[in-house]
Amino acid sequence: MRAVGQAGAQQGWLLCGGQRHPCAFGRGGIGVKKREGDGVTPVGVFPLRAALLTRLSFAPPCSRLPILRVGVRAGWCDDVRHARRYNRSIALPTRCSHEVLRRGDGVYDLLLVLGYNDAPIFVGRGSAIFVHATASKELPYKPTEGCVAVRGEVLRGLLPKLRRGALMKIEVRR
Repeated sequence: MRAVGQAGAQQGWLLCGGQRHPCAFGRGGIGVKKREGDGVTPVGVFPLRAALLTRLSFAPPCSRLPILRVGVRAGWCDDVRHARRYNRSIALPTRCSHEVLRRGDGVYDLLLVLGYNDAPIFVGRGSAIFVHATASKELPYKPTEGCVAVRGEVLRGLLPKLRRGALMKIEVRR
């Protein structure tokens, strides 16, 4: 699976299984991620660690990618002051800064967790980089905080094509 776009672009294309889908990148565009909160979608090749399901009524399509159900107390730490928890899933409530994984807008109903800055973790280099659904109904899609976003039905359609060990390449088109 690949996501491609112009350097600094907030919009691009997700390519998988011979299909091409419009996608959104971070508000900082696609490029070299330098620090937490810069809004940049990082370029590179990242393993797909797992798919997270946050809406318990959602029945996932078959996939050979690990699928994990997470509940209402699921979060993801993005707090540089908490080195042991940084860029990891956490239980809520918590005092550290975090993403809430169970949202009411459907954006995080299905998340693909990218192995970005996780082996090893460098605190402050960026966290919570996912492939998720966009909340936008029309193009251009609203930029993310650094993730890759596609329409929800596209994301669900990709899941059966993914397997354990799958990679996501995020690249700048020249």
